[in-house]
Amino acid sequence: MLFKIDAETTSRPAGRIRQKNESIILRAAEIEFAAAGFKGASMNDIAQRAGLPKANIHYYFKNKLGLYMAVISDIIALWDSTLNVITPDDDPYEVLTHYIASKIRFSAENPLASRIFATELVNGAPNMKEYFHEDYNLWFKGRIEVFRAWAEQGKIDPEVSPEHLIFLLWSSTQHYADFAVQIKAALGKEELDDQVYQEAIDTLTHIILKGCGIAK
Repeated sequence: MLFKIDAETTSRPAGRIRQKNESIILRAAEIEFAAAGFKGASMNDIAQRAGLPKANIHYYFKNKLGLYMAVISDIIALWDSTLNVITPDDDPYEVLTHYIASKIRFSAENPLASRIFATELVNGAPNMKEYFHEDYNLWFKGRIEVFRAWAEQGKIDPEVSPEHLIFLLWSSTQHYADFAVQIKAALGKEELDDQVYQEAIDTLTHIILKGCGIAK
């Protein structure tokens, strides 16, 4: 998906980026934004959590919004990487099984990132105006065209709405990160383990493929 952000907002230093420090900063920022939200998190707190001087944070990310959007853009890139490249010639069985497994594994490994994105949207996406622009709509329409082509080719049930199928894929897979507290309480678990995630992958894959009329 095309994700335009003002260059002034996310300005980073020219030349070779010290990848290790940037990774540490992004991880610290993710924790702070998940705990305090965009408004509550501060560059000082992020610097302290990262164990780096505040000046180093500004060296990599011009301001708090730039750092926040870097965290968000990393989330979106991971989520959309599968659907970005699908074509009418692809096998929907392979595409959907890979997408479901990847999204749920992402929920298991990066729950804070998913919650940051969910919180942003619940609050009306005040910091993501550049995300929901014309290119976003064009990206979504492009995915819909592929799903409709699959239906025309008899690869999926034509009665299934491509739009609502994608909404279902988004919500069902992100549920395991955004509502982990509820799931843990329902299952009586302190933490969600690999078995829970694998059962989720197997169940959602079975239901969605069967509902779409897709056979192995």
